[in-house]
Amino acid sequence: MKKILLTSALLLLTISISAQDIFGKWHSTDDVTGEIDSVIEVYKKDGKAYAKIIEIKDSERKNAVCNLCEGKNKNKPILGLNILTGLEKDNDEWSGGKILDPRNGKVYKCFIKLEGDKKLKIRGYIGFALLGKTAYWTRAE
Repeated sequence: MKKILLTSALLLLTISISAQDIFGKWHSTDDVTGEIDSVIEVYKKDGKAYAKIIEIKDSERKNAVCNLCEGKNKNKPILGLNILTGLEKDNDEWSGGKILDPRNGKVYKCFIKLEGDKKLKIRGYIGFALLGKTAYWTRAE
């Protein structure tokens, strides 16, 4: 009986810890409509956080390319595109990386921070963090 209780407690602890990190699948919403427009996967590589678009909800945009992007991302398919690169953990937030907005092709400095286990704050900015835009992603179930 003690083994069952200990195993159950460890399982619950593991689930609660894993639900409290930034990694996993997130819904991004359209600023105008408020509808979910894509699913983003945040993943860890070499100790840094990255994210890519893994699903586009609008069937007419599934084959869209980033024609406003510059450099290596110019005319690349948006589906599968890495939009968050090289963020490093700094206390309770991840910063020091960049975010690409495929809607306008611009790249911004950014930081992300988990706000509860189902909400991720993304702040993109140029220069100072005060001069920027904040978006919120919700955890995909």
